[in-house]
Amino acid sequence: MSSVLRPPASGHDSRTAAHYRPISSHLAIAPPVSVVIPAMNEAENLPYVFKTLPDWIHEVVLVDGNSTDDTVEVARGLWPKVRVVPQRGKGKGDALITGFEACTGDIIVMVDADGSADGGEIVSYVSALVSGADFAKGSRFANGGGTDDMTFVRRLGNRVLCAVVNRKFGARYTDLCYGYNAFWRHCLDKIELDCTGFEVETLMNIRVVKAGLKVQEIPSHEYLRIHGASNLRAVRDGLRVLKVILQERSNRRELRRQERHSPMLDAYPGEVS
Repeated sequence: MSSVLRPPASGHDSRTAAHYRPISSHLAIAPPVSVVIPAMNEAENLPYVFKTLPDWIHEVVLVDGNSTDDTVEVARGLWPKVRVVPQRGKGKGDALITGFEACTGDIIVMVDADGSADGGEIVSYVSALVSGADFAKGSRFANGGGTDDMTFVRRLGNRVLCAVVNRKFGARYTDLCYGYNAFWRHCLDKIELDCTGFEVETLMNIRVVKAGLKVQEIPSHEYLRIHGASNLRAVRDGLRVLKVILQERSNRRELRRQERHSPMLDAYPGEVS
């Protein structure tokens, strides 16, 4: 049975209807959706973030990076059933990995805690996944997307790094360094995340392509951070992203070299397509 369907008409067995979460008057879904929000000292921004989250999501997992303000208390007041998970290490990558491990939903959505993302767009990500995609990647530069929070240097760096990834890994991305994404939880078994910083987004984008997963870009609008200052540093983090790209390219070459010299392939040359 398809995961996307119209809600049951009145008179149907209510026990069947309870298995589906209504998104609108015309659409319902069966897979539970987990939203992961890494946050450190974002108490002022969380009201704006939670206000846009749809009420049909299964759970919100807030990863607290040892906040010194009221981030946790504010989150619990806004979403009483929020799951608060303390971050073990440091960095956005570490926070996301911690949050992913805590999720119980079949679909995982990544949302920043600074108010730059519109939770109302989650329906577009989920729709892409239940329609057949493995990974729904947000893009500020796809038709219909946009950004209010990108300097010329960051825009240029993102464009160059995106072009490198597309050329080296056969991707067709229009945006690379953007953290609003969604995917089926089983994809984590195929991409194995192992970095701690902002470069985690690039690593995910590369490894889903290397794993042969079906990616669909979702037009997304990035708004200005509402309160506070970002920890992102264009040059420092741009270099970390480039390092990830080079490492993944090197790993890919090594894998191909091993495949060419595999004894199994040498023993059965007729079975290699």
